[in-house]
Amino acid sequence: MEAWERIQKIMDEEGLNKNSFSKAIGISNNVTITRIINEKRSPSRSTCEKIVSAFPKYSLTWILTGEGNMLTDTTSLDEASPIDEPIILRVPLVSQYAQAGYLCGYADAAYMATLPTIPYIVDHEAQGHYVAFEVKGDSMNDGTEDAILEGDRLLCREIMPHLWADSKLHIRKWDFVIVHTEGILVKRIINHDVENHTITIHSLNSMYPDKVINLSDVKQIFNVIELQRPRRR
Repeated sequence: MEAWERIQKIMDEEGLNKNSFSKAIGISNNVTITRIINEKRSPSRSTCEKIVSAFPKYSLTWILTGEGNMLTDTTSLDEASPIDEPIILRVPLVSQYAQAGYLCGYADAAYMATLPTIPYIVDHEAQGHYVAFEVKGDSMNDGTEDAILEGDRLLCREIMPHLWADSKLHIRKWDFVIVHTEGILVKRIINHDVENHTITIHSLNSMYPDKVINLSDVKQIFNVIELQRPRRR
């Protein structure tokens, strides 16, 4: 694995694109990271040090040389270590029946406070704006293990609008919840045209055709982080 591939792997692990990754490591524009990835260049030590400063769990030696472990906090198998207390994140839940109200009240703190919350166990301190959505409809049910079924609850992390208005979404890693003027959509995104401000949404269920929507009609976009499924017989 080349050095540029190691940086791409870190971006994938963090769910960031070139623009958002550049901002996260303190580079004012994305030219440096774009050149490293697109032109398969070796990063400077200074760039690698910025990455480690922003994401200290990654090893500087691994980024520079590929030697050793990617993560700095790995523990030898023969060493006992205490089990951390689980972190329980309580997240507002938008049920199937609350979706119409959410379209009007998503930006209103008072409205958000009226929503019920559900717990999720996470392995690190959560950062960002999280909302859980209950799935409505069968557009993402293709009968495979990738299917998202009606009634499933999706833990979602919001992608800030400047990240999807100015640069491409990281569409290969995530499914998405899209809060659109016409409703709340659970979809895959198969194309993001930054110049024309459109995305092409895709349903796993072949009964639903792909559709191009304008980002001016989109209020919020979320990555789907985790799925909870009620027990069914």
